[in-house]
Amino acid sequence: MWGAWGCDKGALTPFLCFSNPSGLLPAPGAVRCPRRRGQVQRQQPPPASKARSLTRILPPSRPRPRRSFPCLGACAHIGGGAPAPRGRARSCRRHRFPSPLALLPFPPLRPLPRRQPARQPARPHCLPAGPWRSGWVSPPPPDSPGRSPQAVAGARWMWLAAAAPSLARRLLFLGPPPPPLLLLLLSRSSRRRRRLHSLGLAAMPEKRPFERLPADVSPINYSLCLKPDLLDFTFEGKLEASAQVRQATNQIVMNCADIDIITASYVPEGDEEIHATGFNYQNEDEKVTLSFPSTLQPGTGTLKIDFVGELNDKMKGFYRSKYTTPSGEVRYAAVTQFEATDARRAFPCWDEPAIKATFDISLVVPKDRVALSNMNVIDRKPYPDDENVVEVKFARTPVMSTYLVAFVVGEYDFVETRSKDGVCVRVYTPVGKAEQGKFALEVAAKTLPFYKDYFNVPYPLPKIDLIAIADFAAGAMENWGLVTYRETALLIDPKNSCSSSRQWVALVVGHELAHQWFGNLVTMEWWTHLWLNEGFASWIEYLCVDHCFPEYDIWTQFVSADYTRAQELDALDNSHPIEVSVGHPSEVDEIFDAISYSKGASVIRMLHDYIGDKDFKKGMNMYLTKFQQKNAATEDLWESLENASGKPIAAVMNTWTKQMGFPLIYVEAEQVEDDRLLRLSQKKFCASGPYVGEDCPQWMVPITISTSEDSSHAKMKILMDKPEMNIVLKDVKPDQWVKLNLGTVGFYRTQYSSAMLESLLPGIRDLSLPPVDRLGLQNDLFSLARAGIISTVEVLKVMEAFVNEPNYTVWSDLSCNLGILSTLLSHTDFYEEIQEFVKDVFSPIGERLGWDPKPGEGHLDALLRGLVLGKLGKAGHKATLEEARRRFKDHVEGKQILSADLRSPVYLTVLKHGDGTTLDIMLKLHKQADMQEEKNRIERVLGATLSPELIQKVLTFALSEEVRPQDTVSVIGGVAGGSKHGRKAAWKFIKDNWEELYNRYQGGFLISRLIKLSVEGFAVDKMAGEVKAFFESHPAPSAERTIQQCCENILLNAAWLKRDAESIHQYLLQRKASPPTA
Repeated sequence: MWGAWGCDKGALTPFLCFSNPSGLLPAPGAVRCPRRRGQVQRQQPPPASKARSLTRILPPSRPRPRRSFPCLGACAHIGGGAPAPRGRARSCRRHRFPSPLALLPFPPLRPLPRRQPARQPARPHCLPAGPWRSGWVSPPPPDSPGRSPQAVAGARWMWLAAAAPSLARRLLFLGPPPPPLLLLLLSRSSRRRRRLHSLGLAAMPEKRPFERLPADVSPINYSLCLKPDLLDFTFEGKLEASAQVRQATNQIVMNCADIDIITASYVPEGDEEIHATGFNYQNEDEKVTLSFPSTLQPGTGTLKIDFVGELNDKMKGFYRSKYTTPSGEVRYAAVTQFEATDARRAFPCWDEPAIKATFDISLVVPKDRVALSNMNVIDRKPYPDDENVVEVKFARTPVMSTYLVAFVVGEYDFVETRSKDGVCVRVYTPVGKAEQGKFALEVAAKTLPFYKDYFNVPYPLPKIDLIAIADFAAGAMENWGLVTYRETALLIDPKNSCSSSRQWVALVVGHELAHQWFGNLVTMEWWTHLWLNEGFASWIEYLCVDHCFPEYDIWTQFVSADYTRAQELDALDNSHPIEVSVGHPSEVDEIFDAISYSKGASVIRMLHDYIGDKDFKKGMNMYLTKFQQKNAATEDLWESLENASGKPIAAVMNTWTKQMGFPLIYVEAEQVEDDRLLRLSQKKFCASGPYVGEDCPQWMVPITISTSEDSSHAKMKILMDKPEMNIVLKDVKPDQWVKLNLGTVGFYRTQYSSAMLESLLPGIRDLSLPPVDRLGLQNDLFSLARAGIISTVEVLKVMEAFVNEPNYTVWSDLSCNLGILSTLLSHTDFYEEIQEFVKDVFSPIGERLGWDPKPGEGHLDALLRGLVLGKLGKAGHKATLEEARRRFKDHVEGKQILSADLRSPVYLTVLKHGDGTTLDIMLKLHKQADMQEEKNRIERVLGATLSPELIQKVLTFALSEEVRPQDTVSVIGGVAGGSKHGRKAAWKFIKDNWEELYNRYQGGFLISRLIKLSVEGFAVDKMAGEVKAFFESHPAPSAERTIQQCCENILLNAAWLKRDAESIHQYLLQRKASPPTA
């Protein structure tokens, strides 16, 4: 990779320092690069006059890395220098070249020294045969005698594309295109494919074989000292790991990525130090093999590694996070995000969840910065070499996995309390915003005792810190004792935060603190069991919030937020089971999706209902007690719950976790005197229509049945363990309705016979059906229509029955489904007619609610008002639009500030029906906003603007410095969801800016979210082909499944539109001609 341009004595002579990160091609004139080929050789540090001296935590006698190079000392340009002691680095001469445009001539070949390490490191596998493969250290130079001009050009391109892809792109116009041989050679590794896709020349990668770390050496304790440099964005580290050698070996294999090891040695207990003679980096698997000249015998010892790395800007590993001080100065914090497999980017380690150890962490930081880690501080003392630096030592952690380690260095304020169990709870906020941490502090202080009582297992650490991070990809991360959050998931301003933000913070805090037991104390054995962590936490966060805030009616909201979302994804052919086999680290990010989280939470909710709360709590205590500080698999949880309840938990749950999808239960009824006979049958529910395969999967389905006699309690509970069943309900009168799936708890959809459905509709109008059952019935019908099993017109008729609906969550789900239908019909010429339908459905509830809160209203009323006004405003409801414009004008002029709950609907309305002046005002409000919640609120609605020129302006804004990297996705997604033109513009913008977007988000879930939000709304067959073709030539390995799902959804949308568009149009025209009466 390109390093930096250096100058000597005023000359503008460039030089390069290569770390050869791909491990593919030796840099010109190189003896094997120490990072990739096993021989430790070093770049000579720059003159003192050219670079400031570094205060190091490493002994002064060891070579110092260049501050400005990501390779940090692992230079491959070995031009001579005296031999170094074994295990130490050699110096090197800098090679200087006249111009980068000359494609950098190669120095002459030299024979490889015959003195080899005990274990020969791997040789390059991707280059043509030649004498250098068996004794020479680099291929023949491109300008060697006898080479044709084409061969010279090909060799130059091969070398340049490997070493400096960005320069290769710039030089494409200066010479012939890269030869086919280059493409063939470089396509054999994912890193090379990523370089090629930036040139637009790559193909979709295949799954690679993967092996977990060998078990011959394992850690007992990590003693880790890190010194981040917040100016040059590098860090230095010293690791002393107590290790157990289980069987004799002459090498140690660890995980390592984007780190340069300077020295490594192993000290057997009671014996002499053995220096490593080679570091062989396997970049595909993010591993390093340390080779030793003699065999390490079984027993304990200490592995010592000195290393350096980069504080990256990718929001993973040990990275930098930009923030602005109250005085307006831009500064950086050093923070971590290690899940799933990024601890290896901060220090060499055994980075697998089952390889647990204790940690003694020290941070060397500026004395005016806050330093935090998993445990409490036990010592803080001046650093001997620099009076402006202190060394902070933290207490030893319990046994834990590497992905739960965390450290933060930055400027923060905090608020503090103690839980009733005596645990110190702190919430760290940006400087000057401590007040905004009080709500999260209150939630955390209530949550810890709740979980302690529920699990009957105490919280095992002396403290818990919750900290708001400016640049953070996920919502939050459950690091043990130091939970990191996006600012919007932790901070609440008493005056400027809306009700939905308070609820969101409560849920996220509840989720992450649940992990302190379920995930941290007991950890999944491998990523295959990720759902065990995330599904459970996603379920119990609702249980916790229901305990802390019963007025939120949070379990009804669970159905709309998680249950239906999971079913929507799981109905696709490109879904996956809850338990999915995971091998290579690149596959892990694919399963951080609605299946692992929301479906996982939904089946645990169903299991909890099937077992009963008492036996469920008993089983959870047995599980946590048995496996604390250990690792467990899904089967271990089933065993504990089975022992506690006496029910066939494993047999039932294996049908839900080991196969993808869920059943559609078809039910029809027959009155037999005073009893009701029900005939049930199950088949797999498919988004594409009725299941037509021969071997239909089957589920063991816990089914509850209620009647109008008592709509809130089950008249019968059964376990449906066969394809068809007949059930007799005693004493059910002919005029009583019967409903399956009380509380919408069972993870299945229900299709009723026409007679049964007709009997249920009055229960919607007169509200005799409970809210969650009204929601579930409507959502089932809508999904059946999307799948082509029933007509969409029938669903529209049912939606009109909700005219008297008072419940926020029912309206929220109805609004979501009408939004999906509106997006579909935006591809037709009768889009305005569906907007008229929306206005007719939402106008009555809008008139009842009004704009201002009434006495006695609560949390859910505030949420409902914002939802309804936003829906009416977007649809162009005249009275709503006029009032929104009036209130927006007063807000901008400072006459009457909008309440936080009204800002999103007002902003959305005025932008949807506004002009360039409105957009400029919104961008000005964004720039002036001091609170990230307000910035995000504005960012999410900017895409509502309709003008093509303004849409382009919003897209350009999305990649500007004004928008934090993690929030760019929301801006682009808002444009794609705002209008038909916006969808096309967003897709073109992604294609035009793919290299920048992929470089920013690769290897994380944000790239999947970006793709999903941008393309899923298309409804033309050819767009599925276009999306597929683009990502075949521009691979995104961590989003492969998402891309397949998006293409499938586009085809499903196209089929739905073709099937139902005309009937929907005729219904809307008929309705317009003779409007229905309420």
